[in-house]
Amino acid sequence: MGTTGSHMLMTPRCLTIATSDSGGGAGIQADLKAFAAAGCHGMSALVALTAQNTVGVTAIHELPAEFVAAELEAVFDDIGVDAAKTGMLFSRRLIETVADFLEAHPVQLVVDPVMVASSGAQLLEEDAVETLVERLLPLATVVTPNLAEAQVLAEAKQQTVTKFDTATRANVADGSAVSGKQQTVTKSELAERIHALGAAAVIVTGGHGEPVDHFFDGQEHVEIPIERHEVSATHGAGCTHSATLCADLARGLSLRGAAEHAAFVASDAVAHGLDDIGAGEGPVDVFNLEESREHERDHAFDRR
Repeated sequence: MGTTGSHMLMTPRCLTIATSDSGGGAGIQADLKAFAAAGCHGMSALVALTAQNTVGVTAIHELPAEFVAAELEAVFDDIGVDAAKTGMLFSRRLIETVADFLEAHPVQLVVDPVMVASSGAQLLEEDAVETLVERLLPLATVVTPNLAEAQVLAEAKQQTVTKFDTATRANVADGSAVSGKQQTVTKSELAERIHALGAAAVIVTGGHGEPVDHFFDGQEHVEIPIERHEVSATHGAGCTHSATLCADLARGLSLRGAAEHAAFVASDAVAHGLDDIGAGEGPVDVFNLEESREHERDHAFDRR
């Protein structure tokens, strides 16, 4: 029987605590793909279901808190967990349920504070943000908001994000970086504010802004450049990033090393995105399925 943190098992064990995407592009489906691609055994504790495709989310069904707790108990009691991640948790009640369990069962934890789908659908109820900040961030090994989520967590929604640091902005005379009418904030400042809320480390991801992930662990700021790909298949990129980060922690990588690798994997999955799937934003492809199909075709030809 596996136990959390046990070194008896050679296969790293990763758990996603998140929501199902019926279209297979994001949510626990994307997480499990990323776990497998990283060589880990993936497990899931569903908190909600979505009726979702590449165009949008048409319905959300919240699961009972008692069932979510039972899922977590089942996984931790028998298999064990080397690292876990949270994704879309939807409601205050579900966040409290997950936080209660994880407080009693400490584990390396990646918190992906999913708030809005790439289609624009609201995935976190308004009254749940405060609960996420107060209950879940203090348990996080690292939190991975995109730029918009970071602004919400840092209470900087009305501020414009700039790449200039505070000192530079203060010295800019032409007003292009700072003006009396417009407040600005940098990714590093957002990361510091979120870190102050209790998270041990923060990665403000660059997928929805400047192509740079900003890493801050309370001591050093590190900018991780990412390659930007002009493709119409980015659905699930954030989930792939946080799940890969989780898998790398389970495999024993350092947090900074995991952050750098996760940035590469997510970018590469976007590069191979399946833009032929659906009428909207296609899913990312962490396996590079086209290459696999070409490889299989070559082998089939050789066997003739």
